[in-house]
Amino acid sequence: MQTNKAVNLIGIVGAGAMGAGIAQIASQAGQDVVLFDLSKEALTTSATKLQKVMNRLIQKGRVTSDEAIAIQERIVRTTNVTDLKDCDLIIEAVVEDLEVKKHVFKSIEEIAHKEAVIASNTSSLSITSLASFCAHPERVVGLHFFNPAPLMPLVEIIPALQTNRDLPQQLTELMRKWGKSPVIAKDTPGFIVNRVARPFYGEALRILDEGIADVPTIDAAMRESGFRMGPFQLMDLIGHDVNYSVTESVFKSFYYDPRYMPSLTQLKLVEAGWLGRKSGRGFYNYDEENFETVNSGKLDSKIQEEISERIISMLINEASDAVYLGIASAEDVDTAMLKGVNYPKGLLVWAEEMGLQKVVRIIDALRDTYGETRYRCSPLLRKLAAEEGKFHK
Repeated sequence: MQTNKAVNLIGIVGAGAMGAGIAQIASQAGQDVVLFDLSKEALTTSATKLQKVMNRLIQKGRVTSDEAIAIQERIVRTTNVTDLKDCDLIIEAVVEDLEVKKHVFKSIEEIAHKEAVIASNTSSLSITSLASFCAHPERVVGLHFFNPAPLMPLVEIIPALQTNRDLPQQLTELMRKWGKSPVIAKDTPGFIVNRVARPFYGEALRILDEGIADVPTIDAAMRESGFRMGPFQLMDLIGHDVNYSVTESVFKSFYYDPRYMPSLTQLKLVEAGWLGRKSGRGFYNYDEENFETVNSGKLDSKIQEEISERIISMLINEASDAVYLGIASAEDVDTAMLKGVNYPKGLLVWAEEMGLQKVVRIIDALRDTYGETRYRCSPLLRKLAAEEGKFHK
């Protein structure tokens, strides 16, 4: 994709929920799309689901009948990979397996034209590693949409070490045309969101394990702080198999840094098959009729403050380190957490509202209590607190 070159045709590899969702986004933005999958059934299912989505949008008055028809007609579905040969941007959205993606990238490179950009929707794999399998790694980039793609505004753009340096900005402009909120992230484990969000789960689990508060109390404390869901509700919704796996992957990828240590408590849920909502039981039992009232008790203000300040401070610390280590700008970190996981505020804006000195005191107190490197304060956070500076100028 050369500078200022029009992106006329979008290719999507994989017609699952994510691939079909990206195809819908592109088509709604007026792009012609080729949706490829080896499974005819997957392609048929994607078409049926899109029809239902369009019917709902018509009923809500968000699109006209003619617009809905045009959106659907702009997507061509195929089981023939050579139909991607004229695409200017090809986005891979298949299973999170390096060997599978390696094979997909090889197949794409064999048929794609020389100026085509090849992007991966991976949420966890190294873009640099994927690019290394390609004859032209300079055109490979990460383009991480969030699920469900048509509804979630965030897109993380991740250049590999080999990526053409002009490509991230070109894709930023394209994603904005698609109505998305793009951010640029360094190619490190978890990118922005899956890295910065770890303390929301990990610190909640630590608080539980220490007996400071039970699951409903911790969840209620975080909802009271402005989060739409508490950490245990969210883990149950994501699925403990998925959430634990991501935590374990980040932990290993960062050479077993204690900040990302998985929880034995969560592992036991996985071993028991208590995966959350999808299995009927996780931290909560979803078969109980009174589930929704479990979290409605009155919350002690002192406990609520202790829980929320501890978790939020650890989130802020992680966000600060992401800026300090050049993972992303302060603006992009805040955008990512607002648009990717619906946090009530950007974490670094939140830090400034709480007072950076206060956040440092909380983290230092945790370090003094536990004596663990898990509770080490980000050098940037400490520096700005000492200088009475700000993340956002």
